[in-house]
Parts: sequence; structure tokens; C-alpha cells
Amino acid sequence: MHATTKNSGRTADTRICFRLKGRSIELDRRIHAVRGDLADISLAGLLFAPHYAKAQPMHCLAPAAFLRDAPSADATAVSQLLQGEGFHLLDVTGDWAWGFCEHDGYVGYVERAALATELLAATHKVTARSAPVFAKADIKAPVTGMLSAGARIAGAVEGDFVLTAEGAVHLRHVAPVEECATDWVAVAQGQLGQPYVWGGRGHGGIDCSGLVQLSLGLAGVRMPRDTDLQRESLGAPIGEGEELRRGDLIFFPGHVGIMLDGETLLHANAWWMSTVAEPLADVIDRLKPDHEQPVLARRRIDL
Repeated sequence: MHATTKNSGRTADTRICFRLKGRSIELDRRIHAVRGDLADISLAGLLFAPHYAKAQPMHCLAPAAFLRDAPSADATAVSQLLQGEGFHLLDVTGDWAWGFCEHDGYVGYVERAALATELLAATHKVTARSAPVFAKADIKAPVTGMLSAGARIAGAVEGDFVLTAEGAVHLRHVAPVEECATDWVAVAQGQLGQPYVWGGRGHGGIDCSGLVQLSLGLAGVRMPRDTDLQRESLGAPIGEGEELRRGDLIFFPGHVGIMLDGETLLHANAWWMSTVAEPLADVIDRLKPDHEQPVLARRRIDL
């Protein structure tokens, strides 16, 4: 990498050198963009990499796009970008872009064709579980697409619709982008019946940590993507023996759920392959044969 600098009135091409103050450290590659050959330039002072890259801001142009752990459609989906959400591109390998998500810093590969240059200057976000995109501002017009909760759009309000480059979205299905939901648990309840899909965040399916992230995200809370990271950063521990209440988070090995009341857990799970509400006691009983400690943590969020 080179940069042009001024020195005593002359312009010179001077190589930029990064100096580590200590040993190169190991970082969590889920949330720090580093590969064997390349790293985000913001990490240059923390670790050594053969090359560094400056992220190019982009946004998801498709209704949704899976973030994968390798540049292949067969690779495991680790998360999902929704339309209008930002992505910071660091490298392109064939048809795949490598970088990290704007909303949570999660690192992975997404199909390059799903991305548009620059971050979207969103005006509204989808709050309904599903929002049809009409060909024009008329509920009788053909539906040309479907957006999911959390998607972001940019457009002007005309009558009962937001007019975007892709079509018209009804105002009943969106809210101004700066507006936050006042009951994040009700947002989560809106996903009841949603199929369980590993890596999903609501477009065609959702997983357990995706449900928590999506619901709290619409309430204005930024948080990590995975359950272990959420367990370490969200809320405060609930004291032993203290009764559970609505909105409490229950963390299990590799899983998380939301309490609807003192006894009922709402969660997207692979047992039912769906987003369901069921007695917390039933979930614990299912886990006991395989886990000595079914509940790892109970956390409370006060919004």
C-alpha cells in the first residue's frame, strides 16, 4: 500500500509502515476480519498480516443474502443480510465478497451480486413480519417482491406508501428508520411460526440468536450475532432464586430463548424446526440427558 505525502515542499511516494507494539494477537475471526492472507486495515496495530485492506461500504440490494463461512453456495450460512443493511467489503473472490456486516461486525462471505455500492441512506425500516413490494402505490397492483422485518428502504412518502426504486411499500408495514419499537418482546412474538433456519434472521426463516438480534435491533439495541457473544454482553445476571419475567433471556448450550412470562419460553429451535412458545421446564427436560447444566445463564435487559 502506498500513499502520497508532502516532505519539505516535495511530493513523494512513501510506503506506509505499521508497527506492532507487542506480539501479534489471536482475535475472534467471527467479529474481526482477518484471514491468512488479508486483514482489515483497522487491525494493523494488533496483528500481522501479509496484506491489509480498507473496507468499501456497500449495502444488500437483494431481499436477503446469506453470509457464509466460505466463498461457496454449499458453505455453512453463519448469518443473513437483509435488504438495505450495510456490508463492508474487503476482498472479492470470484462471485463472492468477503467482509463484515455493518450492524454487528460479523465476518463472512456474501454473493457479490447481492451487494450495491455505498451504504444505503435508509428512510424507513420494515416492522411487519412480511411486507409486499407493489409495482406502484396501489394495493391492487402486482406484488413484485417481499421484504422481511428489519429490512431497510429509502424513498419518499406518497399517500399511504413509501416509493422506492424497487416499488411501493405500504406505510402500515414500515416505520421511520430512527423510530424504535417500544415492546421488543412483541416484535419477537411476531415471528411465531417462522421456520427454523440456521443462520437466518427472518427472511424465509430464523434461528435462535437471530430472533433475539432482530427483535432487540428493531428496539434500537445493537448486539453480537452468536449466542455465546450475546450471553457475554447482553443485560445483567438474574440472581439465583429470583423469579423470571417477560423479556428475560435464557441461555442454554448453543441456544437462547426469550421469556414471555415467568414460565413460557419463546425461541426458534431445531427440535420443532419452528419459532414456538412452550414451557421453559419442557425445554430444560429435553436438554437434561445431554447436558449436565442445561441453563448456562439467565440475563435481564432493562430498556
